[in-house]
This record gives sequence, C-alpha cells and structure tokens, in this order.
Amino acid sequence: MTRRFLTQAGDGQQRSGGIPLIRKICYALGGVPNQVTTAAMAVSLQIFLLDVVQMEAFYVSLVLFVSRAWDAVTDPLIGYLVGRSRWTSAGKLSPWLATRRSALSKSTNPLRPVPPLSRRLSRRLVLSTPFAVLSYLLLWFVPPGAAAGGVLWFLVTTCLFETLMSCYHVPYLSLNMFLGGDHRDRDSATAYRMTTEMLAMLMASVIQGKVVVVYNTERQEVCQHLEEDAPASTTPSPQIASLVATRRAFLTSAVAMGAVFFVCSLVLFLGVKEQKSELSAEEHERPSYLAALRMLLSHIPYQRLVLSFVFFVLAFQMSLGNFALFCSHAAELGAQYQYLILVLLVAASVAVPLWQVVLLRIGKKATVFLGLSLFIPAVIIVACVPSSLPVFLSMCVLMGFSVATIFLLPWSMLPDVVDDFASKHPSCKGLEPLFFSCYAFCNKLAGSLSAGISAMMLQSVKLLSSHGESLSSPHVLFCYPRFVGYRSGACSQDEGVRTVLIVLFAPVPVVLLLVGMAIFRSYPIHERKPLRLRDVTSTTQPEAASSSTAVRRDPEEPTGLQEPPAARAPDPLNHNVGSSREGSDPPSYSKRSNVTTKVTWV
Repeated sequence: MTRRFLTQAGDGQQRSGGIPLIRKICYALGGVPNQVTTAAMAVSLQIFLLDVVQMEAFYVSLVLFVSRAWDAVTDPLIGYLVGRSRWTSAGKLSPWLATRRSALSKSTNPLRPVPPLSRRLSRRLVLSTPFAVLSYLLLWFVPPGAAAGGVLWFLVTTCLFETLMSCYHVPYLSLNMFLGGDHRDRDSATAYRMTTEMLAMLMASVIQGKVVVVYNTERQEVCQHLEEDAPASTTPSPQIASLVATRRAFLTSAVAMGAVFFVCSLVLFLGVKEQKSELSAEEHERPSYLAALRMLLSHIPYQRLVLSFVFFVLAFQMSLGNFALFCSHAAELGAQYQYLILVLLVAASVAVPLWQVVLLRIGKKATVFLGLSLFIPAVIIVACVPSSLPVFLSMCVLMGFSVATIFLLPWSMLPDVVDDFASKHPSCKGLEPLFFSCYAFCNKLAGSLSAGISAMMLQSVKLLSSHGESLSSPHVLFCYPRFVGYRSGACSQDEGVRTVLIVLFAPVPVVLLLVGMAIFRSYPIHERKPLRLRDVTSTTQPEAASSSTAVRRDPEEPTGLQEPPAARAPDPLNHNVGSSREGSDPPSYSKRSNVTTKVTWV
C-alpha cells in the first residue's frame, strides 16, 4: 500500500508528460547511501585502522589498496551484468518478492511480456541493502584479538562491503534511464540527486568529524597522563590504552549511517515507479563483455576524459585522503578538524549550482580548467603556513570550490561521450551502465592507488647494520630493512612523518593535476558548438523514406529536413548538472515511423 501511494502520488503529472516531484525526491534519496558511506570511510577509515585498531601502516596500506582495487574491478562487471541480465537469471530475490518471482517463472504463456530491466534493477537494490548495511557495521567493529587476525578481518569486511555497495550503486545509476519523461525531466531528476548527494556528504563528514574530535580528545588525555608518569627519556605512547570512547563513537556513527542507508534505499524502492524504455536493448546488437570493453577503450573522447580525470581524482584523493592526518600531525589543528572539513564541504555544496551557471556560460572544458586551477594555490599556501587557522579556513573555501568541480563535471561530460559513441555505433545499445561503471572503476582505482601510496610513504625503509659487529660479519654483509616512520597510536610523530604529510598534501597533488590538465587539453568534444544533423538514414525502401516527410514529429526535435531550433536561454535551476548542454538539446536517436534520424556533435 505504501509503495502504491508513493508511486501514484503524481500520476496526473506523469500523464501530462513529466516526472512527478515525489519520484524525483525518492530517486535523489537513493543516492544518499553511497555518499554517506564513502565520505565516512574517506574521512575516518585510515585513522581508525592506524590509531584505534593500531594496525601497522604497511597492513593498513594493504587493506585499503586491495579493498578499493577489488571495488574497482567489480564495478564494470556488475555494470555489464546489469545491462545483459534477464528475468530468469537476475539472481535471488528478497523475501517479499520471492512469491512473485516463483509465480512468474512458472508461467508458460509465450505472450507474457518480459519484465523490463528496471524491475530487475529494483530487485538488486533490495537484495543488496540488508547485507551491505550489516557488512558496513562489521567494518567498524574491532574483534577480540585484533592484533592476530585483524588484517584478515578488515580485508574481508571491506571487500565484502565494497562488493555489495557496487551491487546497489551501479543499478541505481542505471535507474535514471527508467524514470519516465523526456531528457529534460531526467536532467532535472539528476540535479535533485547531485544536490542531495552533496548534502549527504556534508552530513556524513560532520558526523565523522565529531568522531575524530572524540578520538583527538581521548588521545590527548591519555598522552598527558603518560607524559606525567613516563620517564623523560622515553616517548609516551597511548598504545596501552584501549580508547574505549573512540571505539564506541565509531560504532555509534556506523549504526547511524546504516540506518540512513536502509531508510533511503527503502524510500527509493517504494517511491520510484520505473518506466519501461521505449526501445528494448534486445532489438539491437549486444556485444560480448570483452568486445564492448574494447569498443569503449578505443573511443578517443572516452579515453581522454577518463585518463585525465584519473589524474584529477588521484590528486584530490592524495591530498584530501590524508586531510585528517595532516590536520592532526602536520598542522597541529586536530581539535579544529571538524570546522575545517565543514567549511570545505559547505563551500563545495554552494559551488555546485555556481559552477553549473559557469559551464553554461563558458563551456565544460573551460570550467574544468578554471575550477581545478583554484586547488593549486590553496594547497601550496596551506603547506607553507599549515598552523595558521585563519589561512587554513580561507583556503578550505577555495579547495571546496575546486572539489565541487571534480564532483560535478565528470557526470556532466560523460553523457556527451555516450552520445558521441552512439552516433558512431548506432547498432550498439544498452551500454550506458558499462560507460558509467568503467568510469567508476578508474575513479576507484585512482582512490586505491592514492590510499596505498599514502600509507606506504608514511613508512620509509632504512637500511641498518647490526650494532657492535665487524664489517666482515656475514650479518653486516646483508643489511636488513626495518620499517620506520608513522607509529600507530603514538602521541607524537617524527619530523619525517610531518614532512611526508606535507608532500602528500601539496606537491604531489599539484604535479598530478598538471599532468591531468595536459591530457585533458586533447579532449575533442566541444559542446558549445551547435548541433547539426549529419546523417539521415532510411530503415525501409526508398519510396517509404520519401514518404516519411509527412510523418508527424515533435516540433521541438530537429530533423533532417529542418534546422535546429534557436538556442533557448538555459535555466540552471532546472537543468541537469550531470548532462547539461548549452543552448541546445543533447543529441539523441529518435525512431519515428520509417525514418531514423541520427544527431551528432560537430
């Protein structure tokens, strides 16, 4: 009854052509789980493993790299399966849909229509949600005897959670194609989604910031107690302390995130009534996984876009992934961490609609260069004067504006690449999930590289010789490596650790950004140029094609016999931040009677 009420709330609006507001809101809330969990793990997981679990930095780098690499690999596989899956091979059902599936599977009526892909997507969402929530809770639970099997425990739980999260998020991204309405309605729904996701990221970062404050407070209390009791010749370390309040705070925040995850996914399932697509993917060529992947990788615009944004994401992850450690140990502003991250994310939330207006004015390519350029002076200034709170706060505003660019522009430019690919391969349909999932793969691979490199750089390898032995000793001939550097749970870190954190925060990201900008210069799609019809192909006999001029067409859709309509003034408030174009509609394929019109970028 609840699902029927939510999905029928705006049927009048849907019949008049459009997506009901309640459906847009429910769809937008479906993006909250991925953002809150991703933000929480990005802010706190590294410091949780290092200083709460007190795992060695080498094993932390192993856990982070393997889990994120595994997450990256699962995305394109799940995206391909989403595009090719059928009703009979969709997997297990949730308990409340099991009866319906068994009834449908026993049906032998050959005239019964095959359920659309969108229904299969909804089932995947419901199936993965409870297990994803459970695995997320286990991720922040420190098992007894964590010193012995902690590495294996956290490696398994992180990989399990990332897999289930991919099963949720990849079908969720594909649901945009089944919301109904035209492309403008779907653009508006995407704008709702991106705004909601920014607010969700802000909420998660604030919650995790409170947890980090609890950790810093408890660590300082333990360190002060140890400094009073320990001899002057020793370095105090709170490793003997269990940090009970910090562990409780991490677990409490995990429960809160899990509740948000479950509620939002339930609202998505109950409130979004998927619409059947006009053209089924079964009517077109369905290449194999390797063939489809080869076609994507050989597409020049996709190559340039993905490769450049891999460097951009790697730069941002390298800097912001170590933000908490930088504030605590390099800037010595751990108590103000929550305010710094709050300023950064508020600035990013405000900047999203502003960048949308800018890209409508100057184009997406120029907006990328402008937005990313703000990050370079900001991190350099912070690295030079890290302990100045006013300077740090002001630079967080600039960093937030740049973060909004990296958050907004990829989802705005990917539809352009998909349209360009569709114009060159008109027989290949249903590859949209693979496009987005492969980009997510490269994005997460960059994040895993960033996490692994950062954790490894926090430990430096130093060759030592045995004390008191002669040079002729065989033990000296084979000097053994010993890991030195970041000490888990230590009250204070060496000067070398502070230097490494500064290098990871500013110089390395600046170099990566410059490399990405050099690659992005060759990105070939210029969306500011007007649309023009290049090919008009007939699907039937020549006489049928000549008579097709009398077919009724949408007055707003350009055809091969008329020029495109005049550019309209863009409305940034109701324009898609993920697939907007300037002054014109996005290229599309329209199948009207006997004529197929192909629109491409020129």
